[in-house]
Amino acid sequence: MQAPYDTEATADVFAKAKNTFNWLIGHLTDAQTGTLAHNRLEETITEQGRELQRLLLQAHLDLRALRELEQVRHARHPDGGAAGVIGADGVPRRRVELGHHRLLATVTGTVTVTRCAWRAPGVRNVYPVDTALRAPGVGNVYPADAALSLPAVRHSAGLAKLAVIETVRGSFDAALAAITTRCGQVIGKRQIEQLVAQAAADVDAFYAARTVLPCTVSTVLAISVDGKGIAMRPEALRPATAKAAARARATFRTRLAAGEKPARKRMATLGVVYDAEPAPRRPHDVIAVPGGRSGRRLPRARPNATRKWLCGSVITGPGPVIAKVFDHAEARDPAHARPWVVLVDGARHQLDLITAEAARRRIRVHIVIDFVHVLEKLWAAAWSLHPPAAPAAEDWVAGHALALLAGHTGQVITTLTAQAATAGAQHRDGIDACIRYLSNNAGHLRYDQALEAGWPIATGVVEGACRHLIADRFDLAGARWGLAGAEAVLKLRALVANGHLEEYWTFHLARQHERVHQTGYQDGYALTA
Repeated sequence: MQAPYDTEATADVFAKAKNTFNWLIGHLTDAQTGTLAHNRLEETITEQGRELQRLLLQAHLDLRALRELEQVRHARHPDGGAAGVIGADGVPRRRVELGHHRLLATVTGTVTVTRCAWRAPGVRNVYPVDTALRAPGVGNVYPADAALSLPAVRHSAGLAKLAVIETVRGSFDAALAAITTRCGQVIGKRQIEQLVAQAAADVDAFYAARTVLPCTVSTVLAISVDGKGIAMRPEALRPATAKAAARARATFRTRLAAGEKPARKRMATLGVVYDAEPAPRRPHDVIAVPGGRSGRRLPRARPNATRKWLCGSVITGPGPVIAKVFDHAEARDPAHARPWVVLVDGARHQLDLITAEAARRRIRVHIVIDFVHVLEKLWAAAWSLHPPAAPAAEDWVAGHALALLAGHTGQVITTLTAQAATAGAQHRDGIDACIRYLSNNAGHLRYDQALEAGWPIATGVVEGACRHLIADRFDLAGARWGLAGAEAVLKLRALVANGHLEEYWTFHLARQHERVHQTGYQDGYALTA
């Protein structure tokens, strides 16, 4: 038995799609088409195939509109009147208006959604005169919008996801070009920026609700935090940077003088959490002895980072990002049973925040200063004692680096202090800076313990994240960022790097549905009492 909506008119909604398909088949079987090169065939099938998909989507939406219309005509309230719907505000709406339209831009093109609108004509008398209190009951209710889970904006979820995918790997202009090539002219650059900002709205909630798989107790839980500047528009700078930019007076017209800064960047903070199986090493596995390695013995492998998780923010400072990193680390090790290793570059403010966060959570952490930063300090000291490009400088650095890796930090500081006395006053800056750096961070330079335990001793993971998440995308020539756009792209790039885009998108669409289509009418027609 046919349902009431299975009429001849219903079947005709697919007529245009059928005609397009038949035309495409006829065109491909035509003798003249048989002479075309493959690129012309690709262009024809791509263009007409996209139009066929659009027509199929349009036909299905028209079919649903007819079915809704039939349902409205046949639905009756128990008292004999017309059925109605109850909005999320609890107000019954028993007056229906047919033929309300809205456009929906999709990956196949733009379609029209036709649906019924339910209204409550007397709603103005229900609420007080205060418009702020009356506003929730004034709007129409569209049950079909909830059934389709339509977004509040014109662009579909599929188009928004495509905008995210293209934007996180290239400029907004490149994203617009890619989308236009694939979907036709369905969106503009400003709309892509807006969709991307909206798409990142649930990233924090997604990770807060996500369950993380645990590891064995022996697996190292590594944490690292770093910062990198992003060129911002003037209104998006932090107050101190904006004041510095306002006070700046350029020495030259065409370039910066020595020591001058453009004062146009805002520091973004990145955090990373990863697992690493212990890989014990010895000092000469990290640094070759003076004169180079001899023999065939290969250095022992360093710990391998696995299950990397990245996060970042340009809006908040390092404190909230560090707290977020600790949240994720605790999700991996709620009992604090694993060895926690925190790798930093020695920035005092960063160290203070990490120490305070660990103390607040009562977590014992092992802070290790990035050994690459230490090496750079040693090289700077070497040029205080050696002429430029002197081969002896390399062996000098290797000798002191091996001593540091063996845990002899105090001995290295004493030796450098004695050697600094032989350097001329004009050449002491590098070695004095090295001595201060080693002295200030001596408690976090226990590389002998780290190597014996098999821990990582370098911040390469977070340094690589800074290059990948920020430099590769935000440092495009001429780019100047607004605050909301930079925050959204940074979060989405981290999400994609974590491999969670598909999982997040399902979560995001569910949250978006809750925001746009509140419960009360989304499950269909609710009869009024």
